[in-house]
Parts: sequence; structure tokens; C-alpha cells
Amino acid sequence: MDFITLKAYAKINLALDVIGKRANGYHDVRMIMQTVKLYDKVTIKPMTNPDIVIKTNLHYLPTNENNIVYAAAKLFKETYQISDGLYINLEKKIPVAAGMAGGSSDAAATLWGLNTLFETNIPMKELMELGLKLGADVPYCILRGTALSEGIGEILTPLPAAHNFHCLIVKPPVSVSTKYVYENLDLNKAENHPDVDGMVEAIKTNDILGITSRLGNILETVTLKVHPEIEDIKKTMLSYGALNSLMSGSGPTVFGLFDDLSAAEKAFYAFKVGPYGKQTYLTTFFQ
Repeated sequence: MDFITLKAYAKINLALDVIGKRANGYHDVRMIMQTVKLYDKVTIKPMTNPDIVIKTNLHYLPTNENNIVYAAAKLFKETYQISDGLYINLEKKIPVAAGMAGGSSDAAATLWGLNTLFETNIPMKELMELGLKLGADVPYCILRGTALSEGIGEILTPLPAAHNFHCLIVKPPVSVSTKYVYENLDLNKAENHPDVDGMVEAIKTNDILGITSRLGNILETVTLKVHPEIEDIKKTMLSYGALNSLMSGSGPTVFGLFDDLSAAEKAFYAFKVGPYGKQTYLTTFFQ
């Protein structure tokens, strides 16, 4: 095989709760993760020299060891004693630093692609354990689909495929620091924790209203105070017929779930001609 091209799918959080903080600074979470059909493309080609060369369509992304794709390729090469160099082209479409695990998904696709390309036959469980060294979301991005995520995000329980909503995704042109959000989350004052267990049951029984009524993200209590436009986007989505709307991850991306394609398309076109049109997407769940 001369090269391989993979799709690195984004994720949203149908529910995100933080239940504690560890002595090492990491937070214990309970989340419902859902892959959506918005994706980057990762193309990997072996080279005779030992270098790792990263190219990307976004000029502001690093192409050295500060890029998680570079880190994933280096980790795989060192772990499994791959002597070939690698040329990796990263075509980004998932919003960057947006709460959608774009970087983690790119790293996951890189590990998966290298495993296929070099026929190393690493089991998925081992590949997920390797991915955890790169970031807490990487194991999930290897697994994909609908899953309960616990611990720091590495304890994963696959769930039945959730109802395939039409998913409107809007990222406002602001940056959010995940570190800032978690550091400013006061669990002693946090109220209205998401009903994660109820969401699990709603997914298992394909209870559409049970799923949408339980959308919740404890991190909104921090991010919305800094970026009120997130709340405006949520309200606009609801006004166009979304069953519910929520911020994904630490933000600032907002998604709305629609059961009516016509309503979802009207909302999509309304956002596309507005101030957030540059990063507005209409997609569905990856199942």
C-alpha cells in the first residue's frame, strides 16, 4: 500500500458532567460522546528517509512536534519500531479548538492509518491505550459512535446507536481555553448536573424526547459567562425548531438537534448568511 487516506470524525457531547477533581489536576467526568459526520482528512504516505513531514491547509497550525498528528506518528514509530519516514497531509474541516475533539480525532486516525499501512495488526484496545498517551479523548476517537465516557475520559462503554438526528453545528469566531474553563469550574457551586444515567436509558430505548430533554453540559456555567453569543446561538436554533441545543465540550461550538430536515435546513441557511456562516455545518450522527 503506497498511501492511505482516512476520515477523522468530530464528536459532540450529548451530556457532559464533571464529578470531581484529582490531586494531579485532572477532572473526573461522566459524558455521553457522539460522533458526527463532520470530518478532517488524514493522508499518510511512507518515505524512505526517517523524517515526519506534516502539511496542512491551515497556515496557523504547527507542523512540528507541537502538532498532535506529528506526536501520534512519532509515538507509533517509536513503539512499534517503524523505520520509514512519513509524509502526512492534514486537510482540516473540523473547527479548531472548538470542543469537537478535532485534534484528538486526527491523532486517532493517524494511529489507525499507520496500523493499517504497516500491517502491524495492533488490536483496537492496545491502540486505544496508546492513544491515551496523546490525550484523554483519543481512545474515544478510535472507538467512535455513541459511548459513555468516564474517568478522565478513558473509561468507555459503547452504547446503542443514538437516534440519527439532523445536527446543526455553529462555531462562533471566538477561542476558548479548555484549561481556563476547567480551572474556573466551581463544583461546590455547580447546580443542574446533567442526567447522564437518564440519557443512557433514553438512548437505549430510542426515546427521542428523552434524549433531547436531557442535553446538558456543566461547562456551560463557565463558558457562557465569557461568551454570551453561545446562548444567543442556542436560542436561535430553538427558534428554528431544534428539539434542543447545547454547547459541545468546553466550547465555543454549539449544536442543535432536529428531527425535521426542512427545519434544520432553514436554520442552516439562516446561520450561513449571518455572522457565524463561515463555520456552520449541517450533518448527521456517525453510527
